[in-house]
Amino acid sequence: MQRLLNIDRRIIFAAVGLAVIASLIIKFSLPVPASPPVQRIYDKIESLPVGAHLLISFDYDPSSKEELQPMALALLHHSFRKGLKVIGMTHNPSGTGLAEQAMNSVASLYQKKYKEDYVFLGYKPGGASLIMNMGEDIHTAFLKDFYGNDTTMLPALEGVESLKDIDYLIDLAAGVTIETWIAFGKEKYQFEMGAGCTAVIGPDMYPYLDSRQINGLMAGLKGAAEYETLAECKAQAFKGMLPQSVTHCLVVLFVLFGNVVFFISGGFRSKRRQSR
Repeated sequence: MQRLLNIDRRIIFAAVGLAVIASLIIKFSLPVPASPPVQRIYDKIESLPVGAHLLISFDYDPSSKEELQPMALALLHHSFRKGLKVIGMTHNPSGTGLAEQAMNSVASLYQKKYKEDYVFLGYKPGGASLIMNMGEDIHTAFLKDFYGNDTTMLPALEGVESLKDIDYLIDLAAGVTIETWIAFGKEKYQFEMGAGCTAVIGPDMYPYLDSRQINGLMAGLKGAAEYETLAECKAQAFKGMLPQSVTHCLVVLFVLFGNVVFFISGGFRSKRRQSR
């Protein structure tokens, strides 16, 4: 029994590695039901009429790509399929390439045309001041789009003079930009907003969800996989949930096994005697 309590940690690491490899090789799937916060984002986009304007702020960089890029792709699939006008931008200079790639790749699948069906405003510094500028006049905030086109001449922006004219805004963030959008954008200009974030900052966003300052939230790879399931475009996030779920189950089994062996071996009684 004592040998079981002193298992070489390399055996545990090897078991986790084998579990990941097996989950990638063996063909099986696990259900990924949507949680209410993710469902609310989907329902909001589903309720928008054809031609409505959706603004997506791609506020992340390559370091958080694995969690947030799948969210962006799933949102774009849903939005283009619904016939929405998509406006992209970013507060992160390292995120321009990811945002441009996501928008152009998904738009091409639905034969959407740049300028007419979607635009990418690109990056501009400023943070809170930029948001307030957009709230007053989006064309003075962004005189040119990412490709140098005059924003007053873009058909996709027709009818959008400020943030007040946006039908829905989603911030995909790996930092504090969700709070910035809420404080300097939503609260002042009264547009509806949803959010996506990395798993590590997801718990910090729930107060904003509970106060209805955001109507929905996608957190981490799980949130992305849930949205892929709802939007019927299962891809990277959905596939990534399989090894993640298998590994989590294995870790739970190891924890249960360790506790059972500990109690059977009398370790609990020994600890109590020592404490006395």
